[in-house]
Amino acid sequence: MERESMEFDVLIVGAGPAGLSTACKLAQLAQENETELQICVIEKGSEVGAHILSGAVFEPRALNELFPDWKDRGAPLATAVTRDDIFYFKNENAATKLPNFMVPKTFHNEGNYITSMGNLCRWLAEQAESLGVEVFPGFAAADVLYDESGAVAGVITGDMGRSAEGAEKDGFIPGMELRARYTVFAEGARGHLGKELIQRFELAKDCSPQHYAIGFKEIWDIPAEQHEEGVVVHSTGWPLNANATGGGYLYHAENNQVFLGLIIDLNYTNPYLNPFAEFQRYKHHPEIQRVLKGGKRVSYGARAIAKGGLHSLPKMTAPGALLVGCEAGTLNFAKIKGNHTAMKSGIVAAETLFTALNAGNAQTDLTDYESALKASWLYEELYRSRNFGPVIHKWGTWLGGAYNTVDQNWFGGKLPFTFKDERPDHEGMEEAASAHPIDYPKPDNQLSFDRNSSVYLSNTNHEEDQPCHLQLKDTSIPIQVNLVKYAEPAQRYCPAGVYEVITTENGDSRFQINAQNCIHCKTCDIKDPSQNIRWVTPEGMGGPNYPNM
Repeated sequence: MERESMEFDVLIVGAGPAGLSTACKLAQLAQENETELQICVIEKGSEVGAHILSGAVFEPRALNELFPDWKDRGAPLATAVTRDDIFYFKNENAATKLPNFMVPKTFHNEGNYITSMGNLCRWLAEQAESLGVEVFPGFAAADVLYDESGAVAGVITGDMGRSAEGAEKDGFIPGMELRARYTVFAEGARGHLGKELIQRFELAKDCSPQHYAIGFKEIWDIPAEQHEEGVVVHSTGWPLNANATGGGYLYHAENNQVFLGLIIDLNYTNPYLNPFAEFQRYKHHPEIQRVLKGGKRVSYGARAIAKGGLHSLPKMTAPGALLVGCEAGTLNFAKIKGNHTAMKSGIVAAETLFTALNAGNAQTDLTDYESALKASWLYEELYRSRNFGPVIHKWGTWLGGAYNTVDQNWFGGKLPFTFKDERPDHEGMEEAASAHPIDYPKPDNQLSFDRNSSVYLSNTNHEEDQPCHLQLKDTSIPIQVNLVKYAEPAQRYCPAGVYEVITTENGDSRFQINAQNCIHCKTCDIKDPSQNIRWVTPEGMGGPNYPNM
C-alpha cells in the first residue's frame, strides 16, 4: 500500500507524563544549544489527556526539574496535601486508623498535590507546543517500522475507515509512515507496541515478569460539609481477602470533589472475583459512605498499573527505540506513585537522545540511557522499594506490610535481602472447581452502580464497524477451555462488560466481544489465564474521553 510519509528527528508515541516530559526536555536542550530538532508526539486519544487516568497524588520532584517556574506557568496543581489518614478496614462495618509508626513512610505525602493527571498532561502538551514540539492527538500507532537492519525506524499509524471485515469503506484513509532517527515508546502500562518490542528484542529475558494491578477511579461531587480539601485517605483490608491484595484511596480535591478508587493486584486467585463489583462494595464501607452520602458520581474509569518495580524492569533500549515510564514499569509501588518517576525517565531519555542526535547518530542502541537512569534518583527510589511488592505477594498484607514498614521506616529500603516474584499474574488463577463463587450485592444506584452506566460516564466511543481490536489467538479457547476450567473469568475481570458468554437457543454457549465498550485498561491482555487475548489499538480517537481524570 502506498502511504504518505513524514520524517522527524524524534518520534514519541504517547502523550502521557513520560512522553511529554521527553518532548519538553529535548526541546529545551535544543533551544539552549541553538539546535533545530523535529520532535513529534502522537496520541491515540481524541485529545491529550483523554486516555489519562491516575489517582492522583502527585510528587512534583521531576516537574521541579523540568519547569522550576511551573507555578508561574499555571500548572494545574492547586491542592496541596494537608493530612494523610491510613485505615485498616476490618470488615464491611469496622475500621481502625493506623498510627504513623505502623505505616511505611513512603505513604506520607507532605509536599505533594492532589491533581488530575489528565489536566496536567494537557498543560504539559501546551508547554511542549510552545517549545516547538508537534503534538498530534487522534493518531494511533498501529505497527512498528523497522529498517533493513532490523532497527526501529518509526511507526505506522492505524488506517481509518476499514469495516469489521477489513474492507475499505467510503472515506477510507490509510495510515501514515512516521519515520524518525529515534522513536520513544510511552504508551503506558502494557502498551501493545512496547510489548512487541520486548518480545522481538528479548528485552525482558533477564528480569522478573512484570506485575500489574487494575486501578478503578471515580470522581464525585459531594456536599461542602463533608469535604476536607487536601486530605488523603488510603485503606487496606476489606473488601479484599486472602485471595486478593490491594487497597483503596479517597482524595479530597478542589471544588468539593473527591477522587476515589480501589486497586486490586492482578495476581488474585479466585476466578469468580469481580474487581468492578469489589470496587462497588468498597464504597459502602462507613468510612467511605459518610464522605459520599448525598453526593453525585460524575466520572468513572479503570486502568492497568505496572507495579513490578525494579526487578521487572526490562532492558529499556533497542536499536532505534527507547521505552519510558509505565511502558517499562518505572512506577514506585511503595509510594503508589508513578507519574514523577515516569517524568524523570523521560527527562533522562531526552538528555540521552540529545547527545546521540548531536553526534549525528540514528537507529543505534542507546545503552547510555540505562546507565544514566542508574545514576539518577529514579533508580535509587526503585532500588529502595524493590522488595515492596514481592513480599506482599509472598506473605500477604499483614506480614508483608510489617516487613515493608520496618524496611522503609528504619532502614530506608536498604535491608540486605532481595525478594522476587517469578510467577506471572495470569498463572495464579485457580480452577473454578476448587474456588468459591462470590455473591455480590446488587447496586443501589446511589453509591454502587452497574458496569453499563459506569462506562457511559467514561464517554467511551468507538466506530462500531471497524476491525475488532480485541483479538483472540484461538477462537475456541474461551468456551472450550476458559469456560470449562475457569468459568470464563473475562466476564468478571473486565471493568467495562466487554466480554460475555451467551447461551444460544439450542443451549450452546457463545463468546461475545462488545469491543465498543472497551475503556483501554488492558486487563484482558494481562489476566486471561490462557493468554489468548491480544489488545491492539483501535482507530485513532476511539476509547474513553476522560475530561479530568
